[in-house]
Amino acid sequence: MLEIKRATPEHAQVAFDIRLQAIRGQCIGAYTREQMLLWTRGKAEDGYSALMDKPFYLGWLNGRAVVTGMLDLDNNEVGALFVLPECTGRGYGKAMLDHLETVAREMAVKTVVLDATLNAASFYRACGYAGDEQAVYYSPSGLTLACIPMTKQLIP
Repeated sequence: MLEIKRATPEHAQVAFDIRLQAIRGQCIGAYTREQMLLWTRGKAEDGYSALMDKPFYLGWLNGRAVVTGMLDLDNNEVGALFVLPECTGRGYGKAMLDHLETVAREMAVKTVVLDATLNAASFYRACGYAGDEQAVYYSPSGLTLACIPMTKQLIP
């Protein structure tokens, strides 16, 4: 059974590795190989580790981290939802998303937003998110990627 726990600074590399594997394993076809390599370059210490200060969570299965997710409460944004490629399709991403939404509700967040990757938009729609217009995501590293901004009302 998946156990979701708050990440600590010591988990930065584990979270970074899940992200790297998820992007390189699941974004094939949605983005070019060059985009995926640029998106996953660097190390956890290059800035990803700073995310551990936010409400950042890891989902653990039999002592192994298999899914990540975070809330950026400054922007009411869901982010960093990544599942190891060999663990997709088992409900771990949905469990993490449900957990993040519960945390947001507990903090009285009425609406959450996210920038869905092109390959993940249908997943988010199935989870109640709305958004169809393609836009451009500008990463802090300077990379630009096509995305689909989406929203979900949590508290009517």
